[in-house]
Amino acid sequence: MGRRFVDQRRADPYYKAAQRDGLRSRAAFKLAYLDDRFHLLRRGARVLDLGAAPGGWSVVALERVGRSGTVVAVDPRPIAPADGLRVVRGRVGDPTLPERLGPTPFDVVLSDMSPSISGAYATDHARSVDLVRSAHALALRVLAPRGAFAAKVFAGDMIDELVEEIRPHFADVLRTKPPASRAPSSEMYVVARGFRPARARAERPDSEDGPRPDSDI
Repeated sequence: MGRRFVDQRRADPYYKAAQRDGLRSRAAFKLAYLDDRFHLLRRGARVLDLGAAPGGWSVVALERVGRSGTVVAVDPRPIAPADGLRVVRGRVGDPTLPERLGPTPFDVVLSDMSPSISGAYATDHARSVDLVRSAHALALRVLAPRGAFAAKVFAGDMIDELVEEIRPHFADVLRTKPPASRAPSSEMYVVARGFRPARARAERPDSEDGPRPDSDI
């Protein structure tokens, strides 16, 4: 870790606030912003958090859905336990994952997944879109009617196409960049609300190959 990165992080107000408040990551402020603006999380809701490690979003979700709610965190990496949090070790795109999540649908599916950064922007953008497509494919299978989906993606020329893929399944689809996202970062979030399951069932392929690996948000 370079000295410049360390200095920048120490000067980051969201990093310092996360340290002060005992949060697992500064990303917690991004979900807080998304919920404050789009009202995704309600008391008693069931939430699926994809790519959840180290658990920053899961902890925020737990606080906002309350003890009557449920949060399931999915990641191949370990996640520290938290009261009321269910952890599922696995990868999005694994065809066995929906069954492992159980039959009860979720009110919200979240994805803060990010690809391994190659340094080639076009490649990183395409990979981030792939991750959103995989998360969206899973959301179509596990979301409850009128549910919500929110996912991180890197800005680029595939965004419009991705939004158009998501739009038919939801009442509205919006794009936003939380204040906690670093200014130089290309990350943004696609937020879709009002899930329409009938359309998702009509378009679901009969194959058992699992979510499509292609990308878009």
